[in-house]
Amino acid sequence: MEELQGGREGLIFLSDEKVYRPTSFWSESVHNLLLHLESKGFYNAPKFLGFADDGNEVLSFVLGDVYNYPLKGNIATDDALISASKLLRQYHDSTVSFITSPLFEDSQWMLPSRAPYEVICHGDFAPYNVALDGVKTIGLFDFDTAHPAPRLWDIAYAIYCWAPFKTNQYDALGDLRAQSIRARLFCDGYGLPNKDRGKLVETMINRIQTLVDFMQSEASKGNVAFIENIDNGHHLAYLTDIEYLKTNSQFITNSLYK
Repeated sequence: MEELQGGREGLIFLSDEKVYRPTSFWSESVHNLLLHLESKGFYNAPKFLGFADDGNEVLSFVLGDVYNYPLKGNIATDDALISASKLLRQYHDSTVSFITSPLFEDSQWMLPSRAPYEVICHGDFAPYNVALDGVKTIGLFDFDTAHPAPRLWDIAYAIYCWAPFKTNQYDALGDLRAQSIRARLFCDGYGLPNKDRGKLVETMINRIQTLVDFMQSEASKGNVAFIENIDNGHHLAYLTDIEYLKTNSQFITNSLYK
């Protein structure tokens, strides 16, 4: 088996185009979601294939080129960003009927749900969780952070990651103007109404702060992964990005309209 990088170290493996991953309390809900997506003809996500003898979940492997920060090459192109925005819209639209289905009842998710429940957010629709064919984004994976919430909640975090409105030198791409243009392109590709564009920066700030709060809460409960994240100062980078968004809120918002 080949160990896959970028996830939980030493726990996720690939063999014969199948991915083997450990399960958690939210896994059944994610499995039901993936089955629902397949039933709706959304084939850009992993298929749930069952369980291995050791209890690990088995998923189909999403084919395509994968990337991470810093964004270079095909992943940094406008084409990749625009096709990603369209893919997120297709995904969201495919989840609307899941919320009204019996499978949604009593579902559990890793991240806190947020009313009103409009869609099932992917929760981490970032460049490192998609697959590309050339410059076109064709697939998404890693649904551990999926949870019900408004569309804008997911869009805001996606744009934060794709613009990206990040201040760390390793994660950054372009200046504020270039980032804001990329944000507008994402909005256009998704088809985000103007009324929601006016709330985008505020929602980004709330979404990132909620992530920081979740990280700190999990660390306080003894979650080793989040303790390590806090020790490495990951939360400080998010807090710096929040200040960056607050400082440039009006400029970014003005740039979002055609």
